Amino acid sequence: MATRAVWKGAISFGLVHVPVALHSATLNTGLDFDWLDKRTLEPVGYRRINKKTGEDIEPDNVIKGIEYEKGRYVVLTDEEIRAAYPRVTQTISIDSFVPNTQIPFIYLERPYYLEPINKGEKVYALLRDALLQTKRVGVARVVIQNKQHLAVLVPSGPGLVLNLLRWGDEIRSWEDLDLPPEGAKAAGVSEKELAMAKELIEDMTGRWDPHQFTDSFKDEILALVERKVKAGQLHTVAQPEAAEEEAIPFGAQILDLIDLLQRSLRQGGAAQTPPDSDGPQGKSGTRALSHKKEPEPGPDSDLRRNGAR
Repeated sequence: MATRAVWKGAISFGLVHVPVALHSATLNTGLDFDWLDKRTLEPVGYRRINKKTGEDIEPDNVIKGIEYEKGRYVVLTDEEIRAAYPRVTQTISIDSFVPNTQIPFIYLERPYYLEPINKGEKVYALLRDALLQTKRVGVARVVIQNKQHLAVLVPSGPGLVLNLLRWGDEIRSWEDLDLPPEGAKAAGVSEKELAMAKELIEDMTGRWDPHQFTDSFKDEILALVERKVKAGQLHTVAQPEAAEEEAIPFGAQILDLIDLLQRSLRQGGAAQTPPDSDGPQGKSGTRALSHKKEPEPGPDSDLRRNGAR
């Protein structure tokens, strides 16, 4: 089944723009327990209540605040919040390319498929195959629905995957955890114990097949639902009208690919929007990544196990 694009824009590296559409690569297969009024079987929505008094609050009396100290808030107006939103662009702007083993799994948050559009198949294939052969992934920034995301562009099979990343300050340090020292000898593990553990791992090694794993809770609940349906325990619930889908703005134009690559190399890879492009103009003030020490590669950091080669 074809999916609706959640975002349209272009991948930008150097002077090259690859027009793409963003499609969610995951399905929400969890169970949603909707709230119903047991007297009328009507949907029950979110209520605004005062947590201290329990009284209902009118929407006009709800304001936004940030807790600065315990019990003390800074109140922000809607205008102040809107002014802080990042500038909306239709560009996945690549800041740098890094080896595909350097980003730990813990940073990966949400994957999206990228599909070439507007006759962008050739330059899409060029970027995909160049990343595969150099064993690199692209570290990028993208704004989706007024929220700025750090992301990694990963080649996977015939396509490109944009995986949103958690920001560095969203990852908790494990310095306070009581972990054994690194290295088998330092942790008190003998050579014989290590050899037996490795043999067991080899015996249990197989091919990755996600379809052999299922959510047993979901299966049990759905089986229960089917039994209730067959028993005639099915009720009609009135649903509110769905809001109309908003159109997704888009603009990007492919120029001569060889010329763009040559110009990008002459300019040292600096990302710019081609002057005759229909894409967004100017640069975002948040384009440059801070120069932080790269995390050391570890056994959990191989992005190739996540689709990169």
